[in-house]
Amino acid sequence: MKLTITALLSLPLLATAHTIAQRVSVNGNDFGQLVGIRSPDSDNPIQDVNSGNMACNTGFHSPVSSKVIDVPVGAKVGVMWGHVIGGAQSAGDPDNPIAKSHKGPVIFYMAKVDNAASSGTSGLKWFKVSQDGLDSSGQWGVDRMISNSGWTYFTMPSCLASGNYLLRAEIIALHSASTQGQAQFYMECAQINVTGGGSANPSTVSFPGTYSATDPGILINIYDNSGNPTGGGKPYTVPGPAAFTC
Repeated sequence: MKLTITALLSLPLLATAHTIAQRVSVNGNDFGQLVGIRSPDSDNPIQDVNSGNMACNTGFHSPVSSKVIDVPVGAKVGVMWGHVIGGAQSAGDPDNPIAKSHKGPVIFYMAKVDNAASSGTSGLKWFKVSQDGLDSSGQWGVDRMISNSGWTYFTMPSCLASGNYLLRAEIIALHSASTQGQAQFYMECAQINVTGGGSANPSTVSFPGTYSATDPGILINIYDNSGNPTGGGKPYTVPGPAAFTC
């Protein structure tokens, strides 16, 4: 897509403010800062889709919580994002929970593990349980996260098998994604134990592996001719598989 000089000048200044997922809630019960979630010290994104850190990030804040959070099937599960550990970087931080320029989808995946507190992240098999992309009004999942004070939510599918899982919360920031390798991936993994479940066996994908640098939801110009980050009037395809449903 070609942009006029006027449109280029109207593009928002692309902030470098990033984000970290750092709290988990279940049915409104907030378990607290860094409890049951592996959050890194750095708020920097991963930009190489083939990185081994695409599963759950790296450089975790010490000490890493050993808590495994019980999640009944059908529960409303939330993850809260903040600019840095603790939320705002300074008083009145305009980039908390993330810079408003960082438009993109919010996604949740899960992987079955034997012990969520001690499981590694390499070689796990993931399935998507939720995605929030671009709606018909031009609002992104990230816009809804910002308006909800950093919280994003999904409902735990009722048919999933009980047991331990890693829950992968992800944001893909697309403000610079018109250049290959410039989409920004933010992800953290929570340690959960699903209770009261069924026997579903969802199809799975791998991280790295499920995303390509040239996927239409990763290599994309989200701006229209007036510089509005609304997808250029076209539907947006969230990367990865369809979200699992019972």
